[in-house]
Amino acid sequence: MTMQVIAAVAEFERDLLIERTQAGVQRARANGKAIGRPASLTDDQKAAVREARGSGASVSSLARTYQVSRQTIGRVCE
Repeated sequence: MTMQVIAAVAEFERDLLIERTQAGVQRARANGKAIGRPASLTDDQKAAVREARGSGASVSSLARTYQVSRQTIGRVCE
């Protein structure tokens, strides 16, 4: 019986924690804060990558030039 009460309180506390975290994230977004990892390429760099890729540049050479992974170049060109 005692363990059930402790488990119920723990679950309630966890729900409160999640609720407070989500409220904080929403408040930060409303204030214009960027959430998550910063982009590795600027918009200008992305445009240059698309143009170079269209001209026949290889994914590997672009990745080396911009010091990012091949996957990043692939995502930019999708």
